[in-house]
Amino acid sequence: MKPRHKRFTFIGLGLLVLGVATVLILNAFQSNLVFFFTPTQVASGEVPQGRSFRIGGMVEDGSLVRENDGLTVRFIVTDTAKRVPVTYKGILPDLFKEGKGAVAQGKLNADGTFVASEVLAKHDENYMPPEAAEALAKAKASGAQQSKSLVVPQGRQGREGSL
Repeated sequence: MKPRHKRFTFIGLGLLVLGVATVLILNAFQSNLVFFFTPTQVASGEVPQGRSFRIGGMVEDGSLVRENDGLTVRFIVTDTAKRVPVTYKGILPDLFKEGKGAVAQGKLNADGTFVASEVLAKHDENYMPPEAAEALAKAKASGAQQSKSLVVPQGRQGREGSL
C-alpha cells in the first residue's frame, strides 16, 4: 500500500471515529435534556408526551395531602392561572411548604396528574428560577386582562341569553 493510500485510510478512520463519538454525545445529551413548563403550558397541551419534564409554580394553599403510607403526597402546583395536580412518593425537601415555590420533575399521566420523581423547593426567600418568575408574571398579566374583558357593559346585562 502506498503512503498516500495509508494517509487516506487513517483520515477516513479518524473521521469515522469522530462521527461515532459525536452521535454518542448528542444521544446522551438528548436523553438527559429536561425542559421546564408552567401549569398553563401543561393545561394547553404543550408538554412532551411520554417524556420527563419539569413543572414549576406555587404550591396551592390547602392542597397538600399526605397518604397513610407516610411517603405519598398529593398537592397542586399553580401559576395563578391554571392548576396541575401532582403526586410524589418520597421525602419532601425541608423547605417545601404550601404557598411557596416548587419545581417537580416527572411525567404527566393520561388523567392529567403529574407523577413526580423529584421535588425541589425554593431555597431562599428572594430566589425563584427565572422561568418560573417570568411564567408567574405572564399568568398574572393575562389573568388581569381576562378579568377586564369579562366586564359586561351597562344596558346589556340580562340580554345575553335572549334571541
